[in-house]
Amino acid sequence: MKNSFLRTFVCLFVFFSTLNASSSDFASQFFDPIDGQFDTSEYLSENAYGFFPIPVIITDSAVDGGFGLVGVFFHEDEENQDARLAKMRNANVGAGRYLLPPSVSAVMGVTTGNDSIMTGGGHMGIWKAGAIRYTGGAGYGDVNIDFYGSGDFQLDKPISLNTKALGMVHSLKFQLRGSRLFLGLKQQSVSAEVSLERGGDRLPEGLPDKLKQGLEGILSQEVVTSGLGVLAEYDSRDNVFSPTKGYHYSAGYSQFDETIGSDIDYSVTKFDGRNYWQVVDDWRLAWRLAMESANADDFLPTFALPSLNIRGIPAARYQGKSIAQTELEVSWDINTRWTLKVFSGMGRVADSFEGLGSTENYLANGTGFRYFIAKRYGIRAGIDIARGPDETAWYITAGSAW
Repeated sequence: MKNSFLRTFVCLFVFFSTLNASSSDFASQFFDPIDGQFDTSEYLSENAYGFFPIPVIITDSAVDGGFGLVGVFFHEDEENQDARLAKMRNANVGAGRYLLPPSVSAVMGVTTGNDSIMTGGGHMGIWKAGAIRYTGGAGYGDVNIDFYGSGDFQLDKPISLNTKALGMVHSLKFQLRGSRLFLGLKQQSVSAEVSLERGGDRLPEGLPDKLKQGLEGILSQEVVTSGLGVLAEYDSRDNVFSPTKGYHYSAGYSQFDETIGSDIDYSVTKFDGRNYWQVVDDWRLAWRLAMESANADDFLPTFALPSLNIRGIPAARYQGKSIAQTELEVSWDINTRWTLKVFSGMGRVADSFEGLGSTENYLANGTGFRYFIAKRYGIRAGIDIARGPDETAWYITAGSAW
């Protein structure tokens, strides 16, 4: 789940918890003493512990929108607290974004417009002043989502699927001798029941027998996937919430095998590179390049297929055994609080990594804004609107979109 786990839950808490301010003393924590603008830095810094309810708004058309609730619990051991407070004492207003984040746990429940439900919990633990980092979680979902095909094979009409799944993921990373490089291990598993038929949907007529048999096997089955992997990460971003400069590169390899409880043997290789540059005082540039490839002899379950994750493209709309995607974003700071953004993304899906060079491009473009809602932590929140190949979508974005 990378740093998005911490970033998303903290930022959503910041964005919504301010609605509960009811007294002048309490409300004073939400205004910056220097410019007098709305800011939640003091509230966050003075409340490193506690349980907070957070409303969640889902705008993805793949599940017809939705609403949920997240409960977040902040906690940290004495060593990490001392390190965090020391950095606060040595940080000026602008440099506070370098603060070491506290550990955080969360539980959540979500329901959507197409009768999907999801529930689960997770934890991000930070020890030894950030030198050891654990991220893990488990959840259950009863999800209705359309399947449009895989790689070079795209259906003229999507198939409505129901997937009931219980999954978990764990990763443990260790910092190398005070550097910005982390190495670690990852474990993940999913136990799922996939139903081909929901509301009378079936495979279209006229498919080749081999293809039809393969699709029927993965679209209606009970299956367990279980994998172990290694990962490497380099992180020089100025903060994990809304980076303005620095680099974040991650690479990983996972093997799914019968010897560790998987019904299917396959491997997954991932790479994700994110670059942030301060071009001039008020202008910034960000660029992301990500690739993921699953090496499997047979058809993979739909939930195991890599898919494009670009603003303007619904979740799981374009899937394949291999995907590649890139996104470029330009930001302009109107003033110290408000920022405008324009962005453009492109992705490809294919049945193999080699096939990515000759397949179709899927494009999306959009614009958005951010408000600097917690200056000390470098947190910006706002809304993005994007147009993809099929529709226009909007997103409530806390922190960086990626």
